[in-house]
Amino acid sequence: MSSRIRLLVPLLALFVTGCVPKKKYDDLLSQQADAQVRSQQALSASESANQDLKSALAQEQAQVKDLGDQIAALQARYDGDTAALRSEKAELLKDKTRLKASVEEVTAALNDLAQRKAQAEARVASYKDMLARFQTLIDAGRLQVKIVDGRMIVVLATDVLFDSGKADLSDAGKAAIAEVGAVLAQMSDRSFQVEGHTDNVPIKTAQYPSNWELGSARAVTVVRSLVEAGVDPSHVSAASYSEYRPVSANDSKEGKAANRRIEIVVVPDLSQLPGFEELQALSNP
Repeated sequence: MSSRIRLLVPLLALFVTGCVPKKKYDDLLSQQADAQVRSQQALSASESANQDLKSALAQEQAQVKDLGDQIAALQARYDGDTAALRSEKAELLKDKTRLKASVEEVTAALNDLAQRKAQAEARVASYKDMLARFQTLIDAGRLQVKIVDGRMIVVLATDVLFDSGKADLSDAGKAAIAEVGAVLAQMSDRSFQVEGHTDNVPIKTAQYPSNWELGSARAVTVVRSLVEAGVDPSHVSAASYSEYRPVSANDSKEGKAANRRIEIVVVPDLSQLPGFEELQALSNP
């Protein structure tokens, strides 16, 4: 029951009973008016409070939406950053793999260079050692030590070793080969090939139909003398190049003399050369 109705009930009761003093009647009317004012004030206050609540709710909802938008933006940024990081990580892994392969290649190349350097230093040391061993004969002008096409070669002029058109060593030739053989015999880990070379003056005898036979006969004679001097016969061989590997033009006496020669080649040890293992594998499938 509203406050207004509660006020009207006593008034009606007074009218019904017929005993309504004016003062009391006025008081009731005043109370009724006051009650109406308070009721209106309360209603206004309630409506104002309700409006304030609605406004506050709208503000809260706007903040919630704004926060939601910020969260969505951060999530999108996070997702994008995560995808970028995953892509960057994948690229870094690829770079790592490439760098690892590159490091392995460089390491292998450095090892190969170190091996080649060691081999080159060993060859230089061997050449210097041979020069030292033959220094006396070199100083006496009896032989030369050269590097030709990567091979170490002891060169002896056949004019010192042999008479013209002959394959028998002269006395001076025997002495020279004996000295050379004594040095080579100390190099027991190496093999040697004795090569006979001639000038281009043709020879045609019953014993030597051409310079091929003369060159080979002289090489074999030197081989026999080296073996007699102590060289292991399994480490020495003979060959003839006749006139076909000249070291000088055959258009002068000096040129022809230079071409008439015996070369003792220090045979390379193929097992020390790069790629030997691959070659060996190919020859032994």
